[in-house]
Amino acid sequence: MNANDSSNISHTNWAALEAMTDEEIDYSDIPPLTEEFFEQATLRVPAAQAYKLIQIDPDVMAWFQSQGAEYKSLINLVLRRYIERDGD
Repeated sequence: MNANDSSNISHTNWAALEAMTDEEIDYSDIPPLTEEFFEQATLRVPAAQAYKLIQIDPDVMAWFQSQGAEYKSLINLVLRRYIERDGD
């Protein structure tokens, strides 16, 4: 990106775009997502975000989520207490 890129003004009518329904949008040039596509697809997670990934069993996640909106903080608290207890 150069200095000229940031000075370009969008002429998109965002209000008109937001008001459109799916029936008004032409998706005909988008190929369908087939089984073959998903068989060959690769999930790529940026390295900066990869350290945040953790696999939690669905029932365990459901329990934590049922505890409230701050369930991620609760998971962190439980893990921290486990580490502190294990260190003694």
